[in-house]
Amino acid sequence: MIQNVGSQLRRGIASVFSSRQSRKSASREEDNSSAMADTEGYRNPTEVQMSQLVLPCHTNQRGELSVGQLLKWIDTTACLSAERHAGCPCVTASMDDIYFEHTISVGQVVNIKAKVNRAFNSSMEVGIQVVSEDLCTEKQWSVCKALATFVAHRELSKMKLKQITPRTEEEKTEHSVAAERRRLRLVYTDTIKDLLANCAIQDDLESRDCNYMVPAEKTRVESVELVLPPHANHQGNTFGGQIMAWMENVATIAASMEVGVCVEAYRQETETHRRHINSAFMTFVVLDANDQPQILPWIRPQPGDGERRYREASARKKIRLDRKYIVSCKQAEMPLSVPWDPSNQVYLSYNNVSSLKMLVAKDNWVLSSEINQVCLYTLEDDKYLSFHMDMLVNVDTTQAFLLLSDLRRRPEWDKHYRSVELVHQMDEDDAIYHVISPALGGDAKPQDFVILASRRKPCDNGDPYVIALRSVTLPTHRETPEYRRGETLCSGFCVWRKGEQLTKVSYYNQATPVFLNYVTTNVAGLSSEFYNTFKACEQFLLDNRNDLAPSLQTL
Repeated sequence: MIQNVGSQLRRGIASVFSSRQSRKSASREEDNSSAMADTEGYRNPTEVQMSQLVLPCHTNQRGELSVGQLLKWIDTTACLSAERHAGCPCVTASMDDIYFEHTISVGQVVNIKAKVNRAFNSSMEVGIQVVSEDLCTEKQWSVCKALATFVAHRELSKMKLKQITPRTEEEKTEHSVAAERRRLRLVYTDTIKDLLANCAIQDDLESRDCNYMVPAEKTRVESVELVLPPHANHQGNTFGGQIMAWMENVATIAASMEVGVCVEAYRQETETHRRHINSAFMTFVVLDANDQPQILPWIRPQPGDGERRYREASARKKIRLDRKYIVSCKQAEMPLSVPWDPSNQVYLSYNNVSSLKMLVAKDNWVLSSEINQVCLYTLEDDKYLSFHMDMLVNVDTTQAFLLLSDLRRRPEWDKHYRSVELVHQMDEDDAIYHVISPALGGDAKPQDFVILASRRKPCDNGDPYVIALRSVTLPTHRETPEYRRGETLCSGFCVWRKGEQLTKVSYYNQATPVFLNYVTTNVAGLSSEFYNTFKACEQFLLDNRNDLAPSLQTL
């Protein structure tokens, strides 16, 4: 059973607002009614749905739907969605990690839904959902979710795709986070290299029982397939799904734990040089008669390239775990402060930015107050109270982004930041700071925070500049008796260009329990600290509109 495929590459406080909510209930109901009217009957124009009945010819030796067959259906559905948006032929460029949660039996129905999340220049990200259904019991369950990248292919001309206009909250979230996922894909190879160069991967081959080891060369399987008309798609070529099905078949024969598969192609009559098509790494779980995972023999790598592949497999395992538990998990399931180290930097940065983007994309923000064109909005859900503040500032947008992204300057306008120390500058986009904050409320001790700051420039016109903040833990900055360690789950700035010298600055914060009393006091109108702090931020930007720190001018 395949577990993962990667193609080289996841109201108790309601009473405080009861009086304010009652005053706004009529307007909110009106807004909700209008939103429902806008989306009623709406269907994404790129959405494609496919349903397939699982027949015996689709199954493997266990009588379950072959993953290779499922990959063919997934790729076909996703390709049609991409072509519906592009208006021309599209080819599969890559497929992100897929975790298969359930098997599918003969007689059950597979429902696949695909839609384009975001279009870039000539490539686009397509999101796919797979659900299986038992027609007799009417039960349905999720099988997997997948993300595929397709490239528009039009001969003799460079293709420029039209942009996606998201309408629903889900579409806005996926559209926003797609840019961050693309960033992850582009740095994947560098991430592997960094892991191999900077992390000590345990080489415990000598300590293992050699009698329980299988030479790697004995797991090698090679298959040659002649491309026939049934293997082609509507473009007359063999397609990504068919290739993935062949890869899965070969990998199953060779199955150990992680199986690397490489695909090459050539024309018998005219080509002697083989062209590399793609590579994949598939992770298998071998089950016994009771459907329990079996313990497998260790692999003894061959010297040279075999040992290199062995070490790279360890690095890929770490990346898979990071993606599964840092990138793919729900924000509410993550601890507030995640340990940071160079090996998980890329994925913590991704989670930091994507969490803020998902908060920004929420539809049910409620205007709580407006004073001198400074707007305060709140968002209540089952677990968190969030707020954000908006204002327009007469300053260049890039200038505002650079000034706000250097936390060392925040004490100049925010009294909640008493001092800020730059602990580690990983690259031009990510840095870790140690922040000292005054005591809050009746607390006798001042607070300190260890904060990962991740910044992003716009991917397309209309996108904001993003400065995302979240707590991390560092072995060099442990909690001390002198301070009470504070944490921030998700906060930061989004900065939009509204004109040549006009910028919209928005600050977002998902309040942690420690700060709820402080937040609710401001939201309820019993304190003006939020407003005063934000106006101080505006004055800071105006005073420094022509004065950038030298360290930022080169970024």
